[in-house]
Amino acid sequence: MTKIKLCGLKKKEDIASANIFKPDFIGFVFWKKSKRYVDPETARNLKDGLNKDIKAVGVFVDEDPDEIIRLIGEKVIDVIQLHGHENESYIRHLRLHTDKPIIKAFIIKNEEDINIANESIADYVLLDAGLGEGKNFDWELLKNVNRPFFLAGGLFPENVKEVVLRIKPFGVDVSSGIETDGHKDASKMGSFVANVRLAAQL
Repeated sequence: MTKIKLCGLKKKEDIASANIFKPDFIGFVFWKKSKRYVDPETARNLKDGLNKDIKAVGVFVDEDPDEIIRLIGEKVIDVIQLHGHENESYIRHLRLHTDKPIIKAFIIKNEEDINIANESIADYVLLDAGLGEGKNFDWELLKNVNRPFFLAGGLFPENVKEVVLRIKPFGVDVSSGIETDGHKDASKMGSFVANVRLAAQL
């Protein structure tokens, strides 16, 4: 079954909704330039209220690896997602300090970007069109991906069922697609999760 990640959660209400709909993952954005940024203390408090069956992903952009290692060690996050210019040596350094899964995000513009993603030593790759803008790329390029991947960008409750049926990604990652006026919308969160799971039954 396709894994579901609801990203950019910031409030207790967001966590309460996630606990109802039970995605596989939720995401905390630790990039200070993002409008979805949460500081580590806020993330810690939110994680305390999260259903234990849901894994918390920390989303980072060119962060000091020691900070990531600290957040993993303190159990603020369960999974690492790298969305910047982190290279293979950066990932190897993290692996020396944690066995938690590492997702490396790649902005896909052409075939070469797919080739680079295929060769990454991260546990999973996330293929996106940008940094959380909710746009999609040419999904025809995905036919050349040879590893499990999360698909992000341009996903909404209205289209995710068809996308999952057509592309069959390992996981789907959504943020702006489950928002109304810049805030997480519980109704959209529930519809998104339901439609991904409906696709698995078809």
